[in-house]
Amino acid sequence: MNKSLEDYLKNIYSIQSLTGKVTNTALAEKLCISPAAVSEMISKLSKTGHIENIPYKGFKLTLKGETVAINLVRKHRIWEVFLTEYLKYPWDKVHNEAENLEHSSSDELIIKLETFLNFPKYDPHGHPIPDKHGKIYKEKLVPLSEININEKALIKQVSDESSEVLIYLSKVGLKLNDEIEIIDKINFDNSLQIHFRSRNLFLSEKLSKNIYVSKKI
Repeated sequence: MNKSLEDYLKNIYSIQSLTGKVTNTALAEKLCISPAAVSEMISKLSKTGHIENIPYKGFKLTLKGETVAINLVRKHRIWEVFLTEYLKYPWDKVHNEAENLEHSSSDELIIKLETFLNFPKYDPHGHPIPDKHGKIYKEKLVPLSEININEKALIKQVSDESSEVLIYLSKVGLKLNDEIEIIDKINFDNSLQIHFRSRNLFLSEKLSKNIYVSKKI
């Protein structure tokens, strides 16, 4: 498959993992292209057996399509680990580099790279890395925006789709596995005030929806 088709499958997988089903509109918004262009590509992927298209009800990946998508996710996340740990890329820059590397890497190379890295379980943003059989462990996480006042949580994952989010989190010192407590919720704009490492910090609603946590009991 060419890079464009692979990117479509990976983005369909991303949306499908969150919502269960994918529509032309949702995919067009994610890829920042026109719905007409999406429709043309969806028709191609349907003919090749990578997706099951249900008119007016959206579409989903077939086993064939999901296999390709998960393998791309695996390559992407393993490259991110290597770039961060050995080339010292900041976590806000590895995503774009890994986007290019994932398409040009053979399965054999990725297995060797995975072994060299001692079989990492998560990428630098906290996303689980599928194994060579396509199995992926999904921890039960919720957006920070859903945590209640006075509850404590651990930051386990951060969206890597916006470098601005990652840059800001680095600037204020928030990292994976930090323990935070919700001090206040502001109804006016749904922003949060959190406490972590002897500091208080305000986070916008948009930012808190891009941070995923596990509640601390």
